[in-house]
Amino acid sequence: MRNMRRPIMVLSPAFLFSFFSRRNYNVYGIWRCQIPVYWSHRSVCGISDFFSNNLKTLSASSSLENRLMLFSSMAGTVLVQARDPAKLNMEILNAIDERRYVDTWKLYEQHMQMEGFPRKSVVNRLLTGFAESPDIQWLEKAYGMVEQAFEESKQNLLEKDPLIYLSLGLAKCGLSVPASTILRKLIETEQFPPVTAWSAILAHMSQTASGAYLAAELMLEIGYLFQDGWVDPRKKSNAPLIAMRPNTTAFNIALAGCLLFGTTRKAEQLLDMMPRIGVKADADLLIVMAHIYERNGRREELKKLQRHINEACNLTDIQFRQFYNCLLTCHLKFGDLDSASNMVLEMLRKAKEARNSLAAATLVLGSAGNDKSLLTAHISAPNQSQQKPNDSHNNGLAENQIISYDEFSRDRNLVKLGNEAKEVLLTLLSKLQTQVELITTENGILQPTEIIYVKLVNTFLGAGKIKDLAQFLIKAEKEDSPVSSDDSALVQVIKSCISLGWLDQAHDLLDEMRLAGVRANSSIYTSLLKAYCKANRPGEVTSLLRDAQKAGIQLDSSCYDTLIKSRVLQQDTQGALHLFKEMKEAKIPRDGNQEFERLVKGCASNGEAGLMAKLLREIREGQKVDSGVHDWNNVIHFFCKKRLMQDAEKALAKMRSLGHAPNAQTFHSMVTGYAAIGGKYIEVTELWGEMKSQASSAPVKFDQELLDSLLYTFVRGGFFARANEVVDMMEKGNMFIDKYKYRTLFLKYHKTLYKGKAPKFQTESQLKKREAALTFKKWVGLY
Repeated sequence: MRNMRRPIMVLSPAFLFSFFSRRNYNVYGIWRCQIPVYWSHRSVCGISDFFSNNLKTLSASSSLENRLMLFSSMAGTVLVQARDPAKLNMEILNAIDERRYVDTWKLYEQHMQMEGFPRKSVVNRLLTGFAESPDIQWLEKAYGMVEQAFEESKQNLLEKDPLIYLSLGLAKCGLSVPASTILRKLIETEQFPPVTAWSAILAHMSQTASGAYLAAELMLEIGYLFQDGWVDPRKKSNAPLIAMRPNTTAFNIALAGCLLFGTTRKAEQLLDMMPRIGVKADADLLIVMAHIYERNGRREELKKLQRHINEACNLTDIQFRQFYNCLLTCHLKFGDLDSASNMVLEMLRKAKEARNSLAAATLVLGSAGNDKSLLTAHISAPNQSQQKPNDSHNNGLAENQIISYDEFSRDRNLVKLGNEAKEVLLTLLSKLQTQVELITTENGILQPTEIIYVKLVNTFLGAGKIKDLAQFLIKAEKEDSPVSSDDSALVQVIKSCISLGWLDQAHDLLDEMRLAGVRANSSIYTSLLKAYCKANRPGEVTSLLRDAQKAGIQLDSSCYDTLIKSRVLQQDTQGALHLFKEMKEAKIPRDGNQEFERLVKGCASNGEAGLMAKLLREIREGQKVDSGVHDWNNVIHFFCKKRLMQDAEKALAKMRSLGHAPNAQTFHSMVTGYAAIGGKYIEVTELWGEMKSQASSAPVKFDQELLDSLLYTFVRGGFFARANEVVDMMEKGNMFIDKYKYRTLFLKYHKTLYKGKAPKFQTESQLKKREAALTFKKWVGLY
């Protein structure tokens, strides 16, 4: 025995064996006994695992000699340490305060082996200490402690504030699943987190795809508690629950995350919940709603929202731009060219009026001797004010470190967390602003971009509305600032058609241009004539030559060369000589005009960034949109929302008969409609079979929202074979699945299913059902 920091008694194996055997003790059980150590006044528990395992082998030995030989062969000595749990708690606290995380964890494990969890204050200090660490492994260990406490029904050791703080730390580090699990556990145990706290957690979760999906799920779960005035705010006992009620900021965060990562149908479910909770929309929420309606093709909802947008007095230029970009995009989705082109012309007209008013005001101020820059500064002020918040919140988010727990606990009103949530929301909203392509603003005036011209032209050409296209472009040129005919949008569209080989469309546009009194450049006629010659279309060549002569267009030498060669190939010698004499009499130089060839060449190599290059790229790469699908999806969505499923089924059949293929949005509306009625699991199963057969014959994209709604319906109805099929498809597609939701759903409706032993006699169908249920149960972690 030596003087050490902790008293240690060293005993040899032979001594222990002889000591216990003489007193008729069972040697096999001594590793569970407590050996009194008189100088420490406490019992010492536990020999090493190595010693206990050997004792088990020793007990199995038959003879005393064999036991003695085995006992003597044990290597080393047995160390029995006398540890005071109270002292160990203090050592844990000291280690965590000094940020010695490795030592802290070792001491915690020792305490767990001796007496289980430390006392309540130590457990919560461990959670907050690990949450303050920048290393993810300690956050994960803290979450493991929480999981173990709930598994052992020791959740009374966990306090609300440390759990909220840990959830915030997990969310900041991108660990959305454990962060959401802690929030759910808090709600289950009725330790309701205030809305400012959980909205800040949702804000950090919403910056990843899986986190954004979980944030929307949490919002639906929390909002469900407050639907239709179920919670009486007059009762004092409901005060903590009322403090958790979702507000506008929380909805903005969840909806913005859904938009950024494409889960817009779940976002629409959140929008439907808002009036049932009593949440009112602010300016940001109005714009977020517009984005959601545009993505889901809800054009009528957008038109209703337009009135609120026009009446709102606190919208910025950027927000106006986002809304009208959504409305314009929706018109294009539905193939409504009249509405889209009228919107563009109206913007051009108002921009022209504003420019004229600005020029007149500038002239008046200039004559009065005032500085013109004052007006410019006044007009540009709104745009500058919009940039400042972005700069400030970007700087604020540069350091993503969590605040200390002491600072967190002192902020009883959670002001810092509220500001943090708003800063992250600004970041999310700024990412939505970058998706606006069709409209821009200059000095607060909405103006169309080249991209909207490209999309409109492509849609006009695809619909074969050449005359309407020419009229639109001519009107647009009149409203817009005057440009030369060579650079006009109509000329560039004609050149694009020639480049793509659409010669008839180019000729029709040229005719419309001539009839409208707009003079075309000779390069257009030259290029089209060459294209006709190359395509061996002499009739169109003659017609176009006649039109050029009537318009007084002088062709260049390269065009004459091409025409002469074409006549020679057709063995029209007289025609070739006539063209040659005409070129000589006109004294046309031989250098030719290569402008168009250079332009087309540059477009082909992506060296030209003008309208023509963008149009060519849009036509070649753009996918054809079936506007009828959006119309029928809205009809089916309406019937499903009203729970008129027979009408929805008829609409789906009519949609198919007209040649429109249902997409993921169509099936999602049907599945959610059946789920809302309840008990329609057979219908959903049949629909799932139709979806799989359609996917085998044509490419259909089954997205996360559709498969998740199917999985929920199958699990709710106990169709586990179908549920496993959906799980396999989601896992193959690397889609996120909220296992916590499905584990909770299983325990709620199928807790006792197949819990006992399998019966001796069961049919093949019963056996398959049992195996499918157990497979799913194992997948969610319950088996």
